[in-house]
Amino acid sequence: MNATNAVLEPGPRADVATYRSLGDDALSARIQAVRNAIGSRLMLLGHHYQQDEVIRLCDVRGDSHQLSQTAAASRDCRAIVFCGVHFMAETADILVNRPERLAERSGERVPVILPDLAAGCSMADMAAIEQVESAWSELGDVIDTHDVTPVTYINSAAGLKAFCGKHGGIVCTSSSAAAALEWAFARTRRVLFFPDQHLGRNTALKMGMSTDVMPVWDPYEADLGGLTAESLRESRVILWKGHCSVHQVFRPAHVRQFRERIPDIKILVHPECPREVNDLADVSGSTGAIIRAVEQAPAGTRWAIGTELHLVNRLKKEHPEQEIHFLAPIVCMCATMYRIDLAHLCWSLENLSAGTAVNVIRVDDETARWALVALDRMLQVR
Repeated sequence: MNATNAVLEPGPRADVATYRSLGDDALSARIQAVRNAIGSRLMLLGHHYQQDEVIRLCDVRGDSHQLSQTAAASRDCRAIVFCGVHFMAETADILVNRPERLAERSGERVPVILPDLAAGCSMADMAAIEQVESAWSELGDVIDTHDVTPVTYINSAAGLKAFCGKHGGIVCTSSSAAAALEWAFARTRRVLFFPDQHLGRNTALKMGMSTDVMPVWDPYEADLGGLTAESLRESRVILWKGHCSVHQVFRPAHVRQFRERIPDIKILVHPECPREVNDLADVSGSTGAIIRAVEQAPAGTRWAIGTELHLVNRLKKEHPEQEIHFLAPIVCMCATMYRIDLAHLCWSLENLSAGTAVNVIRVDDETARWALVALDRMLQVR
């Protein structure tokens, strides 16, 4: 987990194993007791990929940025428990404790708690700040970096968001990637897009660009990310060699198998899927777009959905009027998100209630300041 720019505040470490010995009903009851005791001053945020027994106890369900924005808009909230992954908690800390919000609370910080610090993101870890800074320096030997806009997917560490803020760049979500690229191209000829190559490629292809101008920078290659100086000079979008471990597993063969078996099936995928899958889909969209597509479809619609398993199963339960399948033939879930379970949630909440908050994610002030610049730019172009 890349937590270079976040400081974990110390606190007593109760034995989580003792909580694991409790049944789900007992844990849920104790979690609810803390929620009732603290009331509206506590906000539990649950990402769509979270497991059902956790998500049903959350106050708000959504994608990472939506959840952070909701918490930042609350005037009552004085503590956040984020049932998501590390970069999400960082973003919540940046937005909830931005200078104007702190001023409104007379300097009182809202602690953002991640129930299990091992809940990271493999994609976010594929672009460390040291690697991006090194790449930027190498690029400067070949092209004018004043003519390059760095764009980071929100699934990235706070340090990368701050890098974009400092260098005239922007953050994007899967739903705002096209708007972010358009914003960038209005300012510079090139974009450096990280950490997910698939979202960057699929978005640029929809904008009419060719893969010929989208070289992939490999941070583990010693010279120019494994690229030639010529390919960089001809580039428009320099993609980072990163991916989502969940969406990477979907294959064109999975799509073909469903179409052969169920001719009227609709294929619905996330743009983090590889191009070969994305191009075969009937609908490609963000997590929110996937949910809306199912909600708005007529009864009897048949779907094969290529995104995280917990979300697909939840959609299947919530929409029995439709026929919903998971696109891959293998189990594919966000393993790090799955680390947030009832035991960790109860442990972190009871520590919070006792005044001994644990696993508080705090981004240092300088990183938060520059990351906020890039996040605010994103809000301006959505």
